[in-house]
Amino acid sequence: MKQISFADAEYAGKHKQIRRERFLIEVDQVVPCKGLVALIEPHYPNWM
Repeated sequence: MKQISFADAEYAGKHKQIRRERFLIEVDQVVPCKGLVALIEPHYPNWM
């Protein structure tokens, strides 16, 4: 197991959120993904 340095730890906290990430967070809040997966799963059992 590799131990992270102080620089790595500080950089990890300063990740800038890009537009795509903000969009996916908003979509995740609006779209009931678990319900959609339940509908799709019988047709695509190895999907997830």
